Amino acid sequence: MPATPKASRPPDDGRRRFEELYAAHRAQILGYALRRTADPQDAADILAETFLVAWRRLEAVPHGTEARLWLYGVARRVLANHHRGARRRSALNLDLADRLRSDLAVHHVPEDPGELASVAEAFRELPEGDRELLALVGWEGLDHGEIATVLGCSRNAVRIRLHRARRRFARELERRGASAPQSRTLATAHGESA
Repeated sequence: MPATPKASRPPDDGRRRFEELYAAHRAQILGYALRRTADPQDAADILAETFLVAWRRLEAVPHGTEARLWLYGVARRVLANHHRGARRRSALNLDLADRLRSDLAVHHVPEDPGELASVAEAFRELPEGDRELLALVGWEGLDHGEIATVLGCSRNAVRIRLHRARRRFARELERRGASAPQSRTLATAHGESA
């Protein structure tokens, strides 16, 4: 009499269990997240992260009614992480806003909205390479050596390219009748010469 083959678990058994778990508890976990967030997109992210944890730790998910409670526990921890991240982002946003306000107090910012629009248009008209150089100096506060590292070129090449970019920017501003931002202030703020 031939031996009966052992019943082996099909390879998609885990996938089937996960799909059943998701179908049975998705609505409850989503409702849990919706009631604890201000934005439905955040709730959807929490749902996705919760079930990602369940997928990764499928062997740890209890069977039966305990699975729902386990998922609530995971969702609770995911939600706590989400709230901590939101607080960090909020603090960073406030810090960035303070820095921008202090930077604007130091640099010339046109009072006239039309003049500000002209400056923005002049900047947009520059070649991409010029915009990047001017932005690395003016917005990121990098010096010539740091820019050389970012762009993968020599410090001298940065100095020459930046000089040319500033001249082209000044010509664009002049063409539009806008006053030039204090480019010397931007350059000398980092110990560089224009």
